[in-house]
Amino acid sequence: MTVTSTKSVRGEDLEVSERVILAPAMGVFQPVAGEEQAVAVDGRQENSVTEGEVVGVVEARGQAVPVRSAFTGFLMGMLAHPGERVREGQPVAWLRVL
Repeated sequence: MTVTSTKSVRGEDLEVSERVILAPAMGVFQPVAGEEQAVAVDGRQENSVTEGEVVGVVEARGQAVPVRSAFTGFLMGMLAHPGERVREGQPVAWLRVL
């Protein structure tokens, strides 16, 4: 039996076009200005996000931990509200990948 090891991002092996962005730490979530209004407009998706782009921050113990997207796609909406307490690994936004 041969085992191959490849580095993957959590959720990368899904066979659907939607992905979630996860909180990197426990604390209070704040979206980047403008990101909380992500919607589809006239059948076109707005608010494209690139891999590594910051979509918000989690304020924890006096530090602002950036929430980065692990995928490139279109931000479809925020799952966490501004000022909401989140736990590490909790989905805070969802996007449709390219």
